Amino acid sequence: MAEGGNLKCIPVIDMQEIEDLEQYKKLREASEEWGCFRIVNHKIPASLMSEMKKVVKELLDLPMEIKKRNTDVIAGSGYVAPSNSNPLYEALGLYDLGSPEAVRAFCSQLDASPQQREIIEAYAQAVHELAIDLGRKLAKSMGLVSDLFKGWPCQFRINKYNFTPVTVGSSGVQIHTDSGFLTILQDDENVGGLEVIDESGAFVSVHPCPGTLLVNLGDVAKAWSNGRFCNVKHRVQCKEAIIRVSIASFLLGPKDAVVEAPPQLVNSEHPRLYVPFTYEEYRKIRISTKLQAGEALEHLRTQS
Repeated sequence: MAEGGNLKCIPVIDMQEIEDLEQYKKLREASEEWGCFRIVNHKIPASLMSEMKKVVKELLDLPMEIKKRNTDVIAGSGYVAPSNSNPLYEALGLYDLGSPEAVRAFCSQLDASPQQREIIEAYAQAVHELAIDLGRKLAKSMGLVSDLFKGWPCQFRINKYNFTPVTVGSSGVQIHTDSGFLTILQDDENVGGLEVIDESGAFVSVHPCPGTLLVNLGDVAKAWSNGRFCNVKHRVQCKEAIIRVSIASFLLGPKDAVVEAPPQLVNSEHPRLYVPFTYEEYRKIRISTKLQAGEALEHLRTQS
């Protein structure tokens, strides 16, 4: 599956074959070398993905006064209006799709119909379960048995890129890494524009591939893995004059504990790279320093 003009391929992980040792090795290599991979044969039905995309487009087309009711719990978890840095981008979101109460509140803020609520709740449950399962499998790929991802907030964001003929060639979202552990992205089925940076520093286009999901690893994953996992840098470019819509779910980090590499990942060859930190502390560092492409982790480096 060629993803970019340089014929580089985003790794593909088959979720039905993941119990095979070779697939775990492939998962680890994808996480270390790319920090992103496509998943196929996941358990989210194609019909639910299609229904959710329809609902998302309806919510993003709501009048501004209704969208503004979608308020933040943390920055970026409510309505995000177009800004000077990202003028083509807007989003709706909620802080934790693992919380049925938060999902219901999100639906109420946006006057979701009973049918829309049913679809949103089913999708939230399915994606949250997938995020926890992926966390478990990533730990297992490192030789660890871990349920530590249970209870981690899973932020939800639906994105709209208002691309027009005059914006072709411009940036939809600037280069950044995701701050949390992992992101599950249901991308636009027809409109491309997502680009990731590979090991050589080259941009690789991620083309639409309906029915699949893209997984990106973020800054928390890099710290938790003691620098082994790559926190993939990525951006969205306007390639064509068509509105682009995607659905992102972010497994952030522990709510009431610190992010730190497990002892099994620290040894004389791999000394501890980062001091323990809470996700909230790190989020504030990213905001205050305006370092959005992983550089903020340097503020948490150990002194040795």
